[in-house]
Amino acid sequence: MDSTRAPDQSARFLLLYAVALAGGAVAYVPFLTILMPMRVADLAGTDKVAWLAYATFAGAATASLTNILFGWLSDRTGQRKPWIMAGLATSCGLLALFPQVASLPALIGWLVAWQCALNLMLAPLAAWAGDCVPDHQKGMLGGLMAISPAAGALATTFVTIPGLASPTERLWLVAGLVVLCVLPALLLGAPRRFPELVAPREPDALLAQIHNPALVRMWLARLLIQVSEAALFAFLYFWFRSVDEALDDARIAQIFGVVLVCSIPVSILAGRWSDRAGRPFLPLPVAAAIAAAGLLLMARAGSSMAAIASYALFGLAATVFLSLHSAQTLRVLPRPERRGLHLGLFNLTNTTPSLVMPWMVVVIEPLFGFAGLFVALAGCALAAAALLATIRARN
Repeated sequence: MDSTRAPDQSARFLLLYAVALAGGAVAYVPFLTILMPMRVADLAGTDKVAWLAYATFAGAATASLTNILFGWLSDRTGQRKPWIMAGLATSCGLLALFPQVASLPALIGWLVAWQCALNLMLAPLAAWAGDCVPDHQKGMLGGLMAISPAAGALATTFVTIPGLASPTERLWLVAGLVVLCVLPALLLGAPRRFPELVAPREPDALLAQIHNPALVRMWLARLLIQVSEAALFAFLYFWFRSVDEALDDARIAQIFGVVLVCSIPVSILAGRWSDRAGRPFLPLPVAAAIAAAGLLLMARAGSSMAAIASYALFGLAATVFLSLHSAQTLRVLPRPERRGLHLGLFNLTNTTPSLVMPWMVVVIEPLFGFAGLFVALAGCALAAAALLATIRARN
């Protein structure tokens, strides 16, 4: 072992941080996928699709801008925890007020306010990892980040159990779960301090980082994978039904949840291996290539078993990629003192695809079917693998 290696961050903080990050997913996945669309349907009636599109666009645009803003503000103050706490309290409080929304314009206004509060929590929470986790543990950190999407899916399943809670009580359940996830890290995390992780870079080092091509490659590669994820997230149900009508919504939800849960140990093992081998970026192009293979198999799937197996391959690889990428991105950001701002700019790779992918699908699917769509998305995944294939860690 290298005797000059920095000491480890505590396992307690890594675990509590991963749970807090999962709380962020719990905060928005059940609401945006089930609870808000149900409310839109109640208020809009036959115009529900159009109003849901308006609300989704307004929410995604707000999330994009406020994530950058609050990341930058947490940089300027040099503090993360007060911002996270304020966002936690405000976003959960707004969830409790959602049942009072009585019109569609009010719903969109409420959604904009909630996205502001949510990103008040999420932006500094993401940057906090960069302040506390040294490079030689970022693979493990990325593996633990795979808990987040699984937690979001499981929370959605839990709060929508028939007979468990009324629509209003579901919102209280979501808020309570978020508090239970996020608060322990703030109160009990007690991370070891690493001054070198937050110290401004010397001019020569800063210039080298700004000209580091890994920065652009990482941004583009994540965008390409997120394009594939966004397309499938919106249209997975319709594709499964086109392959086998016996696959109902409950079965498809189970498939989705199982894939996310299985991605956790795979991500942790891959991240841990990358730390020990000193190859932090290698799992990324491998995962992107496997995701492309899964998409190509999906394009050829002619039975329910083939569809499930090929989607599982894609979903597993894409989740591993996105989790490890989130942690390794912290290596290539040029200025530690602007970490929150830069992560906000990287967050555009998460929000932009949700704005543009529906229109891409509308153009491609009628002309070439789902098979043509999956081949195009496989090309995106292969391009991501090519972008990252030659990246090497800088010492």
